[in-house]
Amino acid sequence: MKIPFNKPLVLGNETEYLKQAIDKNRFSGKGEFTSKCAEFIETETSCQKAIMTPSCTSALEMCALLYNIKSGDEVIMPSFTHPGTANPFVRAGAEIVWCDVKKDTKNIDENKIEPLITNKTKAVVAVHYGGGVCRMDKIAAICKRNDLFLIEDAAMSIGSRFKDQPAGSFGDLAVISFHKTKNVQCGEGGALLINKKEMIERAEFLRDYGTNRIHFEKGLIEKYTWVEKSSNFSMSELQAAFLYAQFKNLSKVNEKRNLLFKRYLKYLSEIIENNRLPVIPNECLANGHCFYIHTKNERQRKDLIDYLKRQGIEAVFHYQPLHKAALWEGRYNKVDLPVTDYICETILRLPMFYSLTIREVDFICSKILEFYEKLS
Repeated sequence: MKIPFNKPLVLGNETEYLKQAIDKNRFSGKGEFTSKCAEFIETETSCQKAIMTPSCTSALEMCALLYNIKSGDEVIMPSFTHPGTANPFVRAGAEIVWCDVKKDTKNIDENKIEPLITNKTKAVVAVHYGGGVCRMDKIAAICKRNDLFLIEDAAMSIGSRFKDQPAGSFGDLAVISFHKTKNVQCGEGGALLINKKEMIERAEFLRDYGTNRIHFEKGLIEKYTWVEKSSNFSMSELQAAFLYAQFKNLSKVNEKRNLLFKRYLKYLSEIIENNRLPVIPNECLANGHCFYIHTKNERQRKDLIDYLKRQGIEAVFHYQPLHKAALWEGRYNKVDLPVTDYICETILRLPMFYSLTIREVDFICSKILEFYEKLS
């Protein structure tokens, strides 16, 4: 039996929608399917406006532009995240202020944000890990109290909720990813979610190379022109056609992944201590994006990865701490993030994808049990 870590979701109706886009001779962005995808997200998340982008990182680049992030600004975010979270703000010249995460949820520790705030702090990026949702009520209150922008990196969390409010609806801005590893995907792709009405028009300018083309398309002006520095942040119509086919099955996909998540948890809770398994707080409805365990240490993780590989199972570690990345050449050596360090050294993600079967989950769990029995 060969079980990969991930299989990109393909449900079968993507070809039909792609053919429709091709038959209409529409390949670039802002077509019928791009609009349908944006409308779906607006309904799903209750955001004011969704803009489909080529990637989640592109959406974050738009966030940096919308907030006019510049040299001298500070942006608070977790170190336990993908480099794509930090890159747009680093490129804009901001200083990243790293915040530790919570051991149970892997989300930014809301109790550690406020001590990091200075008169240079411009924004907080709350990364929802693994399909969960951060304590957004507390984080939003901190940002409001300190007059800071709040961005939700909901790359993994489409369909997730906190206190019955959708991920992506708490921040001024939010982003979602549709990379091939996500619950619904189009190879590469993302979305910018805007929850402040006054930011919508400028975001539409930024999407179109910094031009006011949207006014031209609405018949408000005779010619459009370049109004500010930006880039091309439009998702192609082919990406959107593929993605919209998957959107129509989002509930079914998330339901299946949560079923697999619960199966893993039920089986592994009998052989692994609870503090080494995922925790979903009662206030959170997660989307089953990933399942992981913690090994005793980094050495044991490598041994378990190798053991599972010999059984035909691909299990993988996750992020390396960004504050220790080679890019910084020791610049953040004095930054102390003990929980982040622990997670990065011990977390092991297990296979999780829509077509994974209960039988395969049981097989994976049995091999993990086998590994630990050999240790005892």
